[in-house]
Amino acid sequence: MIPSVLAQQMRQGVADFLRTTFPIATPFFRDILDKLLDEDGGVFKEPYLSLQLPFLQRKGGADYFPEVPLEFPPYVHQELAFERLGNTNPKSTIVATGTGSGKTECFLWPILNYCYQNRDQDGIKAILIYPMNALATDQAARIAKAIWHNDKLKSRISAGLFVGDKGSGPGTSMTETQVLTNRETMRLKPPDILLTNYKMLDYLLVRPKDFPIWQHNGPETLRYLVVDELHTFDGAQGTDLAYLVRRLKARLKTPKHYLAAVGTSATLGGAEGQGEAKLLEFAGQVFHETFDDKAIIKEHRQRAGDFLEESEIIHMHAPAAEKAADIDPNNYPNYDAYVRAQLGLWFGDEWIGIYDSDPDWRLRLGEALKTQVLFQNLIKILAGRPWPYDELLNRLEKGSVELRGAAKSYREDLLSSLVALVSEARREVIDAAGHPRVVAFVDVRLQLWLRELRRMVVQVSREPRLRFADDLTQNQVESHLPVVHCRECNSMGWGATRRRGQAKVHSDLRQFYSSFFSRSQDLVFLFPERTAALADGIDGAPAKFCLSCLHLNGDTSVERCNECDAEDLLEVFVPDTRKRRGDSFHSTPD
Repeated sequence: MIPSVLAQQMRQGVADFLRTTFPIATPFFRDILDKLLDEDGGVFKEPYLSLQLPFLQRKGGADYFPEVPLEFPPYVHQELAFERLGNTNPKSTIVATGTGSGKTECFLWPILNYCYQNRDQDGIKAILIYPMNALATDQAARIAKAIWHNDKLKSRISAGLFVGDKGSGPGTSMTETQVLTNRETMRLKPPDILLTNYKMLDYLLVRPKDFPIWQHNGPETLRYLVVDELHTFDGAQGTDLAYLVRRLKARLKTPKHYLAAVGTSATLGGAEGQGEAKLLEFAGQVFHETFDDKAIIKEHRQRAGDFLEESEIIHMHAPAAEKAADIDPNNYPNYDAYVRAQLGLWFGDEWIGIYDSDPDWRLRLGEALKTQVLFQNLIKILAGRPWPYDELLNRLEKGSVELRGAAKSYREDLLSSLVALVSEARREVIDAAGHPRVVAFVDVRLQLWLRELRRMVVQVSREPRLRFADDLTQNQVESHLPVVHCRECNSMGWGATRRRGQAKVHSDLRQFYSSFFSRSQDLVFLFPERTAALADGIDGAPAKFCLSCLHLNGDTSVERCNECDAEDLLEVFVPDTRKRRGDSFHSTPD
């Protein structure tokens, strides 16, 4: 994987899609979209690079669940979650750790342990709510495997998936890869663990045919309520979920402060200070439970010094500028050829032989990278945080002779070459059974941010510029009008509103959208050129549009604006908006 190439391809793909979706037939606006796409920080932002070091593990940690032994040595953040959720009085918890950190295991093992300890009690003991059915299905397979491979859980503990499909047919029993999915089976004998979404949980509480699923639930049967990807339940959806949780607890007569509520999210991991307080308040409102000041479980990763373990610097140099063509990925027929060449460039020609003959070359590469000065500097500068490519290169330049004063393309290719090798490197860890397991050397993330094209406006000028209305000051808003694009003829123009009997057009976006969707007679469109496609069957009239005061001059022979006496007039075509839908004029706002 070459992260920078993937980001570049993603950016090019999105740009090509937008150009294809919004072709522009009006010459006056011909390059307006291209300029926006090429602008730094416009639609695209950076990319950002981060290298996340391995999660911390405690040596000789406690055996938290003797009856349900772990399949892995837990990370520190997982142990902290077990301490809160795995005891006789579990506490409401927020697991705010990164992607791939084992968030599911943080709550799954305490739940499995609780279900085993209460295996003689019928009824639903844990409910897991997921924002998407695909995510619930994926997690169901993991739970099925965990139960199947534990002799004490197998045939004693059950999990059921109750989501949007009809749930008929197979799925009447647990397998290695599948939980219960047959709804009649779950109604007759409810599962210990129920995986669902909040819409379906709502149905389960109100549909008469689903009443049997709660038949064995006493006030203290349901012990855990988990909401995965908690951050997705904001706004109205969060309110719906909060009311649903309250109805669930009222229906089951759950004692106050008895339910252990769990929220998980990788997105919430950066909460600090006031952010933590707001997060705790948000979770308390959703679950109607108490989250103490230690409820947020955050990730604990190795520090750069611990990871490098005082590794001796052996490789002092990076591929020089004369090798610019050799580090350019576009000069290789395939990915393997690129990686093979980069190994030789960074660590010597002997590494090409290692690549060709040693199946464990990726493990050896991880150790070699620790001895590379530029890699060490990269780890220390990043410090686990995402950095913009340009800013990162400027910081790295201070400790690299090769980067100092070099061309931008070479600098970017050099960093991409190093990151590609980091992506290929591996390290070995020991699992709970004492067996070696190969994992990623570090977690490489390259993030390319894309901005939604909404509330788009165009500067009223002879050199128009496409802008985001939210970026403009109040004074700038007055000189920008909403942009409209016809999906049929590809003509582009300005949109605005105009009070009856007045010549001035107005730029207020809220008023424009309201007028557009209500088919108001106040709506007006202004096209700088009447293209052949636009002229075909479209009623309207030409006018002189003042770029200074936004007045329309109906007399096209005037040389100065009738309102402000300015000479900066642009001839425009003003369609009859009364025929814009259902007839021949179909412009829509972007």
